[in-house]
Amino acid sequence: MQLTETHRPTLDQALEVIRTRAYWSPHPEHPKAYGESAPADGLAAFEALRDTRFELNQPGTDGWTGAEISPYGPELGIEYPHPDIDVLLPAMRAGMAAWREAGPETRALVCLEILSRISARTHEFAHAVMHTSGQAFMMAFQAGGPHAQDRGLEAVAYAYEEQTRTPAAADWSKPQGKRDPLELRKTFTTAGRGISLLIGCNTFPTWNGYPGMFASLATGNPVLVKPHPRAVLPLALTVRVAREVLAEAGFDPNLVCLAAERPGEGIAKTLAVRPEIKIIDYTGSTGFGDWLEANARQAQVYTEKAGVNTVVVDSTDNYKGMLSNLAFSLSLYSGQMCTTPQNLLIPRDGITTDAGPKSYDEVVTDLAASVGGLLGDDARANALLGALVNPDVKARLDGAAGLGEVALPSRKIANPEFPDAVVRTPVIVKLDGARKFWDGADAEAAYLSECFGPVSFAVAVDSTADGLELLRRTVRDKGAMTVGAYTTSSDTERAIEDVCLDESAQLSLNLTGGVYVNQTAAFSDFHGSGGNPAANAALCDGAFVSNRFRVVEVRRQA
Repeated sequence: MQLTETHRPTLDQALEVIRTRAYWSPHPEHPKAYGESAPADGLAAFEALRDTRFELNQPGTDGWTGAEISPYGPELGIEYPHPDIDVLLPAMRAGMAAWREAGPETRALVCLEILSRISARTHEFAHAVMHTSGQAFMMAFQAGGPHAQDRGLEAVAYAYEEQTRTPAAADWSKPQGKRDPLELRKTFTTAGRGISLLIGCNTFPTWNGYPGMFASLATGNPVLVKPHPRAVLPLALTVRVAREVLAEAGFDPNLVCLAAERPGEGIAKTLAVRPEIKIIDYTGSTGFGDWLEANARQAQVYTEKAGVNTVVVDSTDNYKGMLSNLAFSLSLYSGQMCTTPQNLLIPRDGITTDAGPKSYDEVVTDLAASVGGLLGDDARANALLGALVNPDVKARLDGAAGLGEVALPSRKIANPEFPDAVVRTPVIVKLDGARKFWDGADAEAAYLSECFGPVSFAVAVDSTADGLELLRRTVRDKGAMTVGAYTTSSDTERAIEDVCLDESAQLSLNLTGGVYVNQTAAFSDFHGSGGNPAANAALCDGAFVSNRFRVVEVRRQA
């Protein structure tokens, strides 16, 4: 395999942009970039996977499992190998020595070849992501394809940079005055910690999965991929591609394996405390993330959990743009993103805008109208909303109306192509930040808890200053993946920045165009900070990769 000639320029460019933070992507976002036949070929490849056994030829298979049902309705009917972990884990360790000896550059280039082959099959992966996550096709294509691949490449670049900070060898000479100097020959080898466990999520299996997977693989660790039981296919395809590339490059394909679980088995909890597991990457609920951090003591654990994302609305010089931007942010993928805004903190006395002063009620009414206008056409609504990923999201949506005064009710949307899809527009609920209860409901408990899905709370606060105190308390106690704010005051802007710097929250200010608070770009934006309860790691920085390996030194008398 001509890995250096093919992929070294891409690696060099990635190393450059993680330093400059400029825009760059080697993976095309537009479906037409993949060739005229790619859409039909990708769909056919996906359809060919349905109602089959997904062979991987990995050791320790003791049966078959799989029960994926598309959020759009159809059963996928795919069976995956179920692992005997007492057989599989030792087999995964067997290839570590050769993978370690390959060195950081070769490991990085093999990872780039894996990503390149995944990229060539982006249309196939898009259908796999769509029918396991409920994302609309274009979002599944972009977020599940090139954007996920970018995040994987970004992790490889950081891994390479951190591993090559120390030279592979050094001659050491210490003067001894009139005596001969003390001389040693020293070598420094980066060695992976051990098997890395990737616990996948339902909503963004590749986007959230690739950073940890490729960070661990590039730093010398085997990777065991444990997908969410509702979203196995995208990561199973990834494992298959990785195994093919590893074998062709002369390495043990068992460096990457799949651990699909039987219904209700809970294999992640069993695997997480195995002594062979030295690294864990997890995206999902706070409850299980906290359990991993407390109980997987033998492993380095990286978690992205739940947070309460907040937008502070103080003032704006582009009222229409603000409403449009917020409406899109609340609607995209039915709010099923860890970065979607939940709480909108609006002064009860209103805000100043370029369209004149607007009261709290006017702001909420106008935002509701903006969301309604955005989603008024059912075809456009389906393309933005996708489908609700599971019944729990629908239950939260249905229950939100009882938490306060409904400013924008959710409505059902029919999907002509997939009649069984559950498609709902967002609900906006008005709450009073100064009143703990509303008609018997615990208002504070509502807006200080993550309500994952298309649910947002317009929280009336006494002033922007009070809103900032609530923001601080929210981020400190509950965490946040994103914070947004709108203000025309430089003093207020600075005060918001201070809160976010103090509490380690990523901030977006005055977004009124085509960039949204719930979107982040690889190589430039940090996803999460690792500094508040929503996540203990950021995607992606040096800290995300550097503790996945150790540098082992050998000294020899010169």
